[in-house]
Amino acid sequence: MTTNPANPDTGDGFDAASPADAYADAPDLRREMHHVMEMGAARGGRRHGMVTEPPTPDAAVTDRVYLLRRAALMDRMAVNDPGPGARGAAVRTAFDLAQFDRQYPAFIAGPHRPRSTDFDPSQRSYVRQEYAAWTAAGKPGA
Repeated sequence: MTTNPANPDTGDGFDAASPADAYADAPDLRREMHHVMEMGAARGGRRHGMVTEPPTPDAAVTDRVYLLRRAALMDRMAVNDPGPGARGAAVRTAFDLAQFDRQYPAFIAGPHRPRSTDFDPSQRSYVRQEYAAWTAAGKPGA
């Protein structure tokens, strides 16, 4: 019996939604890119995407939504153009989301935690799990 190798670009081999399923209701890339850039510009009291002090509950929700949408955007771009630059950006932003979620586990919406062995080390499947769960919950905090 032959099994498909794990592939972070397609989602094959991981216990998470495929990119097509996870991002089925996502805005088009251009609109989402604009919105994520606006969210990033509006973030105050931050340095290089890292939380510099414990966020208030409202700030934490805003930060989590920004990190999730940014990671999903970069993952979608890497799926469309799987070159090293796009993949690198997807991995970096997925790591940022996973790092935030390990620090604030109450935000985790899906069944698997960051760094789960069900995912590839890039954490891109984790982003898809969380984006799909966030969408299914009605996009709280958006």
